[in-house]
Amino acid sequence: MVTRGLTLTMSLVLSALVIAACAKQPATTSVSAPAPTTPPAVAAPPEPTSPSGGPAAPAPAAPGGGSESRPAAARPAPAEFMAIAALRDAFFDFDKYEIRPEDAKVLDSNASWLKTNLNLLVLIEGHCDERGTNEYNLALGERRAKSAMNYLVSQGVQASRITIISYGEERPQCTEHSEACWAKNRRAHFLVKPR
Repeated sequence: MVTRGLTLTMSLVLSALVIAACAKQPATTSVSAPAPTTPPAVAAPPEPTSPSGGPAAPAPAAPGGGSESRPAAARPAPAEFMAIAALRDAFFDFDKYEIRPEDAKVLDSNASWLKTNLNLLVLIEGHCDERGTNEYNLALGERRAKSAMNYLVSQGVQASRITIISYGEERPQCTEHSEACWAKNRRAHFLVKPR
């Protein structure tokens, strides 16, 4: 009787350990996975630096507690940035975030201009047309902004100068319900501010 109880207890303990070990495996997602159900509003900004060029002091922790004690990084406010005529928008095909050949030329021009104006930080806004859910469009807008950022970095623009944000379908350039109008809204928009 004692052996049977001990065997049953050991079986339960072993089962609990196996279940607990399975629960601790990290979840991974693929780059080509469908859009997340919770929208990422703003991508993580580059590591801040002090005016002297060294690392900046850590930002204070976000108010309200929370389970994470990691300090929040200082992000430039989008309102601090302004559009300039020298930086043109890159446009995307419907439901895509790959850089098209004609827009690669636009990004080449933007990269050249940014490399000669090193005193400016860049904000890349990702935008979508009105089709699709808000959550899906926020994720797609972020992918478009990241594609544009990755292209600029591949052309020699420092990643630490670039911040991205997605507005999804929230800030259309055109409000008509036609393909010509929607094509104007599927874009990466570039803004700058002094360092």
